[in-house]
Amino acid sequence: MSTTTPPPIVQIPPKPAPPSDVINLTIDGQAVTVPKGTNVLEAAKLLGIEISAFCYHPGLPIVAQCRQCLVSVEKNPKLQPSCQQVVGEGMVVHTTDKQSTLARQQQLEFTLVNHPIDCPICDKAGECTLQKLYFEHDNHDSRIDTPKVHKAKAVDLGPTIVLDQERCILCSRCIRTCDHTSGQHQLEFAHRGDHEILTTAPGEQLDNPYSLNTVDVCPVGALTAKDFRFTMRAWELESTPSICNGCATGCNIEIHHKNERAWRLVPRHNAKVNDYWMCDEGRFTYHDLREERLAAATVDGLPAGWDRAVKAAADRLAVGRTSGQFALVLSALHCNEDNFALAKLAKAWGVTNLYIAGKPPVPARADGRLRVADVNPNMTGVKMIAEALGFTTKPIYELDGNIRGLLALGDVLPGLDPMKLKDLEYVAIAAHERGPVPHAKVALPVADWAEVSGTVTNTKGFVQRMHAAFGPPGQALPGWEAIVRLAGATGSKLSWTHPREVFKDMVAAVPAWSSLTWARDARPLSLRFAGSRG
Repeated sequence: MSTTTPPPIVQIPPKPAPPSDVINLTIDGQAVTVPKGTNVLEAAKLLGIEISAFCYHPGLPIVAQCRQCLVSVEKNPKLQPSCQQVVGEGMVVHTTDKQSTLARQQQLEFTLVNHPIDCPICDKAGECTLQKLYFEHDNHDSRIDTPKVHKAKAVDLGPTIVLDQERCILCSRCIRTCDHTSGQHQLEFAHRGDHEILTTAPGEQLDNPYSLNTVDVCPVGALTAKDFRFTMRAWELESTPSICNGCATGCNIEIHHKNERAWRLVPRHNAKVNDYWMCDEGRFTYHDLREERLAAATVDGLPAGWDRAVKAAADRLAVGRTSGQFALVLSALHCNEDNFALAKLAKAWGVTNLYIAGKPPVPARADGRLRVADVNPNMTGVKMIAEALGFTTKPIYELDGNIRGLLALGDVLPGLDPMKLKDLEYVAIAAHERGPVPHAKVALPVADWAEVSGTVTNTKGFVQRMHAAFGPPGQALPGWEAIVRLAGATGSKLSWTHPREVFKDMVAAVPAWSSLTWARDARPLSLRFAGSRG
């Protein structure tokens, strides 16, 4: 009988567990789980723990040079800058222990040694990080009784910004912002020690298209915008979220306003659109909100009430409508709701001639960053609405020569001869009395972009919500509401009473937008309660 030897048993070692994408750590006795690669400062924010910092900004490269965010990490003999310290599995961090608190307090005192403490005349007062941290972490009298180092005041860095070198705490945020947002190295430090200053790089001035982002990131009042300098105290302003209407990028912004007037525009974080930034050109678009406004309806150039104006408009347009020699013009400068209302009116009237008007593209403007050639905020949205409703549109400069009646949204009709408009029964629905509008037989005043609740669609197809910061001037109404009144005067029925209702019908009509919902209206937030923007 033969026997066989069984094969030896081979022990196969278990496969190592795949590396985890999350890290578990403890901060001030609280457990938190964060993505791998997160720094301690951001991990602490998830627990509601604010670690003081000056040089750190989530949208910029980390340099850890202000040393204001030092914390204790167990098993590490030295304090670590929390902005640069990456989390590790099982890490135990202390932010309120005596060692960390003392270090941050001492560093804050050191930062204030040569600071001029001119808060009453500083534009940053009320939203200054240095001011905020002093009251939260120090609040002691100065122990310095020697003369402070004096530096240059009101240094002109370029067309948009003034620098106060005495206020600068040398955090380098502005330098990194220029390098990151524009790709141009226009700022740098000069000298050393307590005589170190911020200045322009050799042969440069601060004139890149994103220069005013340096004012936003400055944690103190060193960099101030010429446009806003000495105009309004920050704590008197209210903030309303909206969308920049300067171009098709659709940067998310805050409108800072008071007394029915915008005083400045600043970027609002949106990682998918503009991150933390916006261009200088977009910031200045608020000036246009006050220029040449059409505040009352006009008939033949003379003021008229709404009832008389819409009846006159209906009568003027009747000739062209009955003969078929009639056209409607959508505007790439107005919101989706205004354009959808006008397109629905075109459907009700049986109009087939539908045109789109907007500013001509500026190819030289495109830089591969935030600035694009299309300087219309809603060209994409207008085209999608027209296509969804079955219209074939043409640019306004291709207007048929046989047209006798024209109803146009907006004050931009590029390529049309003003003399030709005088021969048409032209009715304008516009926010400004300029361009072709003075030639209109009837002009209906409507709200501009900062005065409406609605949406615009950017060049990537994102439908983004605008909130009304304040009301329009005089008799002006939201564009869609003016169109509802005009429809009523012609026997057509558009029964919307709120922009939410227009939006609901619009997203039902445009397949690509069917999953969208109307965001809740945002009330203005007083900046005195908004904390520091720095």
